[in-house]
Amino acid sequence: MRDLSGVFKAYDIRGIVGEQLDSDLVRDTGASFARQVGGPAVVIGHDMRASSPGLASAFADGVLQEGLDVVMIGLASTDMLYFASGSLNLPGAMFTASHNPARYNGIKLCRPGAAPVGQDTGLTEIQREVEAGVPPTAGKTPGTLETRDLLAGYVTYLRRLVDLSSSRPLKVVVDAGNGMGGHTVPAMFDGLPIDVVPMYFELDGTFPNHEANPLDPKNIVDLQAKVREVGADAGVAFDGDADRCFVVDERGEPVSPSAITALVAARELAKDPGGTVIHNLITSHAVPEIVAEHGGKPVRTRVGHSFIKAEMAATGAIFGGEHSAHYYFRDFWNADTGMLAALHVLAALGEQDGPLSELTSAYSRYAASGEINSTVDDQAARMAAVKEAFAGREGVRSDETDGLTVELPDGGWFNLRPSNTEPLLRLNVEAADDAAVAALRDEVLAIVRG
Repeated sequence: MRDLSGVFKAYDIRGIVGEQLDSDLVRDTGASFARQVGGPAVVIGHDMRASSPGLASAFADGVLQEGLDVVMIGLASTDMLYFASGSLNLPGAMFTASHNPARYNGIKLCRPGAAPVGQDTGLTEIQREVEAGVPPTAGKTPGTLETRDLLAGYVTYLRRLVDLSSSRPLKVVVDAGNGMGGHTVPAMFDGLPIDVVPMYFELDGTFPNHEANPLDPKNIVDLQAKVREVGADAGVAFDGDADRCFVVDERGEPVSPSAITALVAARELAKDPGGTVIHNLITSHAVPEIVAEHGGKPVRTRVGHSFIKAEMAATGAIFGGEHSAHYYFRDFWNADTGMLAALHVLAALGEQDGPLSELTSAYSRYAASGEINSTVDDQAARMAAVKEAFAGREGVRSDETDGLTVELPDGGWFNLRPSNTEPLLRLNVEAADDAAVAALRDEVLAIVRG
């Protein structure tokens, strides 16, 4: 029996093409997925990686042999696949490895209405069946395949949610990182009062210019320089499958995803007063504060899209945000879309005369460390040592919802979480100013790395 534990992850399937991921494995996965979702059809999209069309076709073969139909939408961002799943009310499969290097590929699966498929919602069962061998198909009439272009429908849907037609003219640099933003951005902004300055829009799964992960500071250096060079009002960077976006202001300075979460939450609450907004526990404390100030109900969750989406479904939340620059919308089937978040930011900027730095400063209240990774031999022992070091201090509160979160009486706090896949501990610190962040960061790291 095959062991696929290295390929089937918590939220998706991902591996090195030709070594961990091949057409036979993908075909079996398509058949197992079809058996689980039942029908009548599955919608399939893929990114610009050289291996993606072939793998998507193999997956389609597996679905078809189980008697389900296939709707192929071709080149797509991940949020475009979610649009297809939601608008057609079909289960879906997206072939992408997001920002991973070119030799990787993967599959993101969803049920009808873009409902997530992860380890706790069907992925484990698919893994077991593929490992054991998918039973042969008997007596089923193969399904039929049709091809549809849903880009125009995706654009129309998002532009109805955020109207930019009356915005003041804006100049915006967009870095697509040679990923799927190069496919979706031209269509999305066509005819709007947005002068797009394109960077790396050529679809190229080898990522010749930089890794398509805008959360890594080195990957937005080009964007920052171009914003300053052309005097742009803002800069936006998308990751490889364009489901995340990262924003820089007119000075080329990064805008925290927590500030974007707070800004978009305020806009969504203006449309739906009293609504619930989800945030994970490493977003800035400014997020729940601002949500409450705008009459909303903030709800805190663990880190990870499956937890966010589950909580959104359970609470009927209008919006959710993570510090990883994933943004989730009730109006988008509770799924994440970086494009819709970017439209909100540009609409907010275009509705007033001030610069983006001034607009976002109202949503950025504290200093933060960003995520700091430490390689450790024993995650549990290091976590316990940190917990013990802070346990007896007056006014200190802690919880273990996701790793260890410690709240200090002066308002500073930190979260220390173990990686699920590597021998790492991930530290996030927030406090009143940079000096307080540095002091708390250094104290925790001395224990973690001591």
